[in-house]
Amino acid sequence: MLRAADTRPPLLAGFFDEVGRITLRVSRAVRDVRTWRPVLLDQMVVLGVNSVPIAIFLAVFTGIVLALLASYIFTNTVPLYLVGSLVGKTIMMELAPVLTGMALAGRVGASIAAELGTMRVTEQVDALETLSYDPIAYLAVPRVLAATLMFPVVTALAMLVGVFSGWIASTFILELPAQEFVRGLRQFYQFKDIWYGLVKAASFGTAVALMGCIQGFASSGGAAGVGAAATRAVVFGCMAILVLDAFWAVVLL
Repeated sequence: MLRAADTRPPLLAGFFDEVGRITLRVSRAVRDVRTWRPVLLDQMVVLGVNSVPIAIFLAVFTGIVLALLASYIFTNTVPLYLVGSLVGKTIMMELAPVLTGMALAGRVGASIAAELGTMRVTEQVDALETLSYDPIAYLAVPRVLAATLMFPVVTALAMLVGVFSGWIASTFILELPAQEFVRGLRQFYQFKDIWYGLVKAASFGTAVALMGCIQGFASSGGAAGVGAAATRAVVFGCMAILVLDAFWAVVLL
């Protein structure tokens, strides 16, 4: 029996040992509320509130372009009031969470990776450990929680602005009566359209922040290493958004 137990693949055993070690360390960091709570609000402002202008800029032009494309597709085929249906459904369920997530992956993911990477190569992370601070609890947990909480807020604002800009474009460019746009918007509206997009946005925020933290802590090699870590954080964050987008479409639709 002892010999049979010792014949397990060392690589597989090492993998599970590493997963268990990381899980225990992360769970201990999450429970260390006194360490991450004081910096959580600051991170919510940095990662969420400061990202609002980017989200609004994207949403305005997304709504306008989507309304114009819808009118081009629907002309002489279906009633134009369905422009409101297409704009509302598409922005709330797909474009607002995904485009906002992609844009914030470039801003938030790169920022986190660059900041933590700089702290790693300048040995500030080691200094925190010397001062009995858990780097994961102090640096990673508040950023991940802030992104998870603020991405849905920013996305909700993007939904509102995107639908409003689509309504403005339909009214003043397509000369579609405002009540007709609202009619189409209300005809196929479901509350699921909103919470589906917000659930996706929360998962996108978690993934983007995690990629930034992982790449930041793993960076090495001075300024070049920090730059490479920021690039990888953006790429992996965008890939994670696309994977999660497909996952939620399979699970929730």
